[in-house]
Amino acid sequence: VGFGTTIVGLVMALAAQRGGQRFSGAYRLMAVLPIVTPPFVIALALVVLFGRTGLVTSWLNTLFDIPRTRWIYGLTGVTLAQLLTFTPIAFMILHGALAAVSPSLEEAAQTLRASRARVFRTVTWPLLRPALANSFLLGFVESLADFGNPVVLAGNYEVLSTKIFFAVAGAQHEPGRAAALATVLLAFTLIAFWLQQRWLGKASYVSVSGKGDSGLPAQLPSGLRRACVGFAMAWIVFTLACYAVILVGGFVKDIGRGDMTPVIAHFKDGFAIEWRDGGPAFVGSAWNSFFTTVEVAAIAAPLTAIVGLLAAYVITRQQFAGRRAFEFLTMVAFAVPGTVIGVAYIVAFNVPPLELTGGLAILILCFVFRNMPVGVRAGIAALAQIDKSLDEASSTLRASTWRTLTHIVLPLLKPAIVATLIFSFTHAMTAVSAVIFLATAKYNLATVYIIGRVEAGEYPLAIAYSTVLIVFMLTVLLLVQRFTGETRLG
Repeated sequence: VGFGTTIVGLVMALAAQRGGQRFSGAYRLMAVLPIVTPPFVIALALVVLFGRTGLVTSWLNTLFDIPRTRWIYGLTGVTLAQLLTFTPIAFMILHGALAAVSPSLEEAAQTLRASRARVFRTVTWPLLRPALANSFLLGFVESLADFGNPVVLAGNYEVLSTKIFFAVAGAQHEPGRAAALATVLLAFTLIAFWLQQRWLGKASYVSVSGKGDSGLPAQLPSGLRRACVGFAMAWIVFTLACYAVILVGGFVKDIGRGDMTPVIAHFKDGFAIEWRDGGPAFVGSAWNSFFTTVEVAAIAAPLTAIVGLLAAYVITRQQFAGRRAFEFLTMVAFAVPGTVIGVAYIVAFNVPPLELTGGLAILILCFVFRNMPVGVRAGIAALAQIDKSLDEASSTLRASTWRTLTHIVLPLLKPAIVATLIFSFTHAMTAVSAVIFLATAKYNLATVYIIGRVEAGEYPLAIAYSTVLIVFMLTVLLLVQRFTGETRLG
């Protein structure tokens, strides 16, 4: 999944940045769509499409007499669902890195009569190595800790995250075994981190300096451009099919059983509004969890961006003993499965003086430190391309560190800021494993409510709620991008 998300994210980013502007908006929208979807919903869509009684499976069986199988359950299904879920992270990081590659460097290579393929291989590709390494590391660690997709699709194919969950929440209740399995996940993360550092080495990847820059980015080799655009369009079609299942499923009686009778009862059950005593009354069963989730995400997202980007600035711009250890520790929260983090937070904050269990603060705290690694990795990838001479010039003019950070560095980090804000907000809206033990009746969350409906067999209501979440988060995503703008070299 780490390699797959990095490759697909790179192809999508190349198609969006260098494949022509005709469909760039569609590339960005469709590549980001999975990130605004609760993780287990992608898995549910794949089951509805490719399960034994799925729409595609039934169609193939009827037309071509292809026998029904359970191929979607196990390694294949989990891998496919995770590719759909985690590719947007790689796309957002690589899209920002491609935008920051200096056109003058590519033009210099073309002036020396380098072909398009040679320019891409010797100039563009090496400058993308920090972003590629960070994309792989995030995809690898996300796959290790993923809970939502395996719990729906794994079947008899066991993964560590679900084994840890059942060790904690199962009938046997073996917290020691869960801790041992979590240690194995940490070991894998440490190995991936070490390999990433070995691949990057001590080379410089600076492409944004204090000098003025202009020119047009180098065009891709024609064969590579056609391959990227063709693959991107195929990926978009496949993604559209999954989302069509989700969107249609909320408006029919029961898409899982093939009953396509149009109804809106599922939305009424969850989001009914009545006029009482001169004002609206939110009487639907889903409103309480929706409002709580929005409140928690709105508070946690900017805090996550601030903490993550400040940590990235300290790691890349300051020299101090233990810098590598500090960088690794920022990734630990990502490596530990969310279920283990949830149990750890309950144990740690269940007694005075920090008795936070059952309140709103523990949910915010969990989301900030759970999602902080994305801000750190996106910030490191972006800062690796920005010349330190810009900081030094600001210091020479007697600017404080804070003024340098806010006036020089942050404006150049807009892609990383957007990526962190979007990721942290949407993950706070859609996270399930880290908070399934922390949510309460008073502070219930959207994903916990949806899982409750799934466990009760109310799939149409769960899909309808997921549709509302997708539309809401897409709106927020577009507003964040419009507010922050984008980095333009010139």
